[in-house]
Amino acid sequence: MPFKELGLGPEVLRAVEDVGYTQPTPIQQQAIPLVLQGRDILGCAQTGTGKTASFTLPMIDILASGRARARMPRSLILEPTRELAAQVSENFETYGKYHKLTMALLIGGESFGDQVKKLDRGVDVLIATPGRMIDLFERGNILLSDIKVFVIDEADRMLDMGFIPDIERIVSLLPRLRQTLFFSATMPPEIRRLADAFLVNPKEVTVSPPASPATLVSQALLVAANEDKRRVLRQLLRHEDVKNALIFCNRKRDVAVLHKSLERHGFNVGALHGDMPQNRRTETLDAFKDGRIALLVCSDVAARGLDIQGLSHVFNFDVPINPEDYVHRIGRTGRAGRTGLAYTIATPEETRQIGAITRLIKREIPRITLDNFAAAELDEDAGKPRRAGRGRDSGKDPSREGSKPRGAERRSGPAAGERGREDAGERGRRGQPERVDRVLAAEPAGRGGRDRPSRRNRDDSDEPDVPVVGFGDDLPAFLRMPARPNRITEA
Repeated sequence: MPFKELGLGPEVLRAVEDVGYTQPTPIQQQAIPLVLQGRDILGCAQTGTGKTASFTLPMIDILASGRARARMPRSLILEPTRELAAQVSENFETYGKYHKLTMALLIGGESFGDQVKKLDRGVDVLIATPGRMIDLFERGNILLSDIKVFVIDEADRMLDMGFIPDIERIVSLLPRLRQTLFFSATMPPEIRRLADAFLVNPKEVTVSPPASPATLVSQALLVAANEDKRRVLRQLLRHEDVKNALIFCNRKRDVAVLHKSLERHGFNVGALHGDMPQNRRTETLDAFKDGRIALLVCSDVAARGLDIQGLSHVFNFDVPINPEDYVHRIGRTGRAGRTGLAYTIATPEETRQIGAITRLIKREIPRITLDNFAAAELDEDAGKPRRAGRGRDSGKDPSREGSKPRGAERRSGPAAGERGREDAGERGRRGQPERVDRVLAAEPAGRGGRDRPSRRNRDDSDEPDVPVVGFGDDLPAFLRMPARPNRITEA
């Protein structure tokens, strides 16, 4: 079925032809006629299937008639990241070039003043991240009472990033009579419940199994020791025909470390993560899209929705913690009918993550090996819970199972043997007098004050977790001494 049979207007069809597309993707073929009919849509499709165009194209036709008023946008599109919001705005510019629609992009890291000026002139299409959207609403710069079409894109990513309370608040500010389009790459129960709350008699469009990898992506798995991971990656980059590639890390600080390492070895590489200033993020992404940077080390901020033309490779330097992120990462390649390659470098300790991925995609990832590296094996016992009572910190005597420790009825805290497993902020604190807290705070460096890792920052430290033992029943003698009477009061 060609685009001209979907009911789109001649101006939109002309813009689509200019881009070079002739046949709609399955989700576009099903969703576009329904959006033009004014139906609420619940769309679910794997990454790289053209979800963005399935709502931008009909929205341009719907908004072609009418006029925007100051501070009262006619449509609203929510995106989880700045990069996704910027990409949707590029779609509107590309497909709406034969219309006179106005658009505003509201994302963090940009000037409030410039965004407010656009809103004051009136916009037909408002594309925003939830945080900046609420900020401008609270400042009184936006009125949402004239929204005709509301789009929630990448809903599952919104859930992962903790944006659902913000979205619920934004929805409460919208008019009840509106058209709502709800798109997600996966459909967990939480997303299904949100869809039931936001949509009215929706038409569900599902064109592929949720969380399934793109069929044109060839996958491979290498298992290496942790200290060999960088050398394995460098050998892959040198021996593969890598035109351009995304290299994913789980943590932002690892992005910076790997970026510097690859730079030292002569690779043309950039870095992208959520803590970078917005102008640097935009410049780096533009340089990568233009080919001035061949490799981009990134966090999962680049795993959703980014459309990099002709991306040849994806490397998972770290196995993603969430198995669904694996599908999104490798979905950056193998797009628009092109083939792609995705390599995952795993350590034996990441066996559980690999198992979760294979269960999700319902197939094994082919194993490969490299010359000059000893093949490591996945550890089937990695991550399994240890048996109770066998650990060093268990502190339990099996022969006294069920009996209360001496003095337990007088202490509000847990038994001393269990105290080592509590949260660091709670250890040794509950049930202690206020004077004891002051003594602990004033403990000199020689007795563990300066040399001991900070309890507040212990989660960010590489030091082993040192159990904190409280006084228990054995309080020092000076703390049990009676207070001296006040001579002035007696006089």
